Amino acid sequence: MPSRYLSFRCSVPWLLLLLQALFLSRAFFAFPGADDIYFSSEFYPVFQDVNHMVIFGFGFFLMVLRRYGYSSTGFNFLLIVLGVQCSVLVDDLLAVLDIQYSGFGVESLARAVMSMTAVVISAGAVLGKANPVQLIVMSLVELIIFHGSRYINSTYLQVPEPLLLMHGYLFGAYFGLAVTSRFPEHPPGLDKHRSTPKSELFSVLGTVFVWVFWPSFNSILAETKQQAVLSTYLALAVSAVAAFMLSALTSKDGKFRMAHIHSAVLAGGVTLSYTAEIIQYPWIAMILGLLGSVISILGSHCLQRCFNPPLKLQDTSGVHFTFGLPAVLGAVATVVLQVVEKVIAEHQSDLSSLGYFIFLEVGAFCQTISTALITGLITGLILNIKLLKAVHVSKYFDDQFYWEFPHLSVGF
Repeated sequence: MPSRYLSFRCSVPWLLLLLQALFLSRAFFAFPGADDIYFSSEFYPVFQDVNHMVIFGFGFFLMVLRRYGYSSTGFNFLLIVLGVQCSVLVDDLLAVLDIQYSGFGVESLARAVMSMTAVVISAGAVLGKANPVQLIVMSLVELIIFHGSRYINSTYLQVPEPLLLMHGYLFGAYFGLAVTSRFPEHPPGLDKHRSTPKSELFSVLGTVFVWVFWPSFNSILAETKQQAVLSTYLALAVSAVAAFMLSALTSKDGKFRMAHIHSAVLAGGVTLSYTAEIIQYPWIAMILGLLGSVISILGSHCLQRCFNPPLKLQDTSGVHFTFGLPAVLGAVATVVLQVVEKVIAEHQSDLSSLGYFIFLEVGAFCQTISTALITGLITGLILNIKLLKAVHVSKYFDDQFYWEFPHLSVGF
């Protein structure tokens, strides 16, 4: 390997050892309150659902590139096991500073795993272009900033605790897009970023995993869990049906496109993330699921052709129209539904207090997106400094640069 590139043998093992030693320190100083560990036989199965969704679901979901299957699943797993420890450690530090309470237990692990969705989504945007060191640095930086964004939303904008982690879709999508805009573009003749029927099949398998476990994700911290599960499932079902319908309508030959199914069937779950437990009527959840699927498929056409080239966005896994746009739709729906509820149910007549409420709700989402974009751009610049030298563009989307591969792979 040319000397101008980062030696992974000399960097990755030592970086992992350093980080694990740092995280291990938590085991010595964070267990005095072990008697207060929160555990419930009813909570743990839901935690397992969320764990399966993030590890299995997103691991296979990212396996869309034909020669990047090992890295997609392997790096995803590495980032999750590192990121969960980092997230718990950050929670501990905030507790020490009396910024927030953090009790160690299954619930704290669940919050940590849910925080990792933002990192996994961002990793999907830079999939195939960032080396392991860059991915690890990006994950740690993003987690810290995401915790900071959650603190701002909770303290100054009065966002309830169950909704704080649901901002991960917005944050992860736009943070990843900002980071990937700072990476060099791949050569026009490079075809390793394409998919094959086999890689797409594995990716859809991950989509099915995420789809099945999404109601648990939306309801794990909700106060009215049954309402959140029912609303989320209805929205997911409608978005899946709409995905097949719109895929056939928008294709030239009237056939289904796997790329549409891969992204749009999840749009309902993303859209309902903020409103799952406050929706009182099933038809509202179903309409939001339909709109989420529509904006996902139409967004994939418009963004890839009109906006991505001039903005130099190289969204490898399509996280913008899979998670970003449906999350924006869900944010708008949250404001509308809560305003209607206050006006009708509570007979709200004080326009000044209503305007203040709208200001807080809109401000929370705007703060999340703007923080993600600004810090993502800065992180992208940091990842491309000489100390973290990126691989040459000819090595993009290739497992053989990172993994022991005895034969040339054509399947991935």
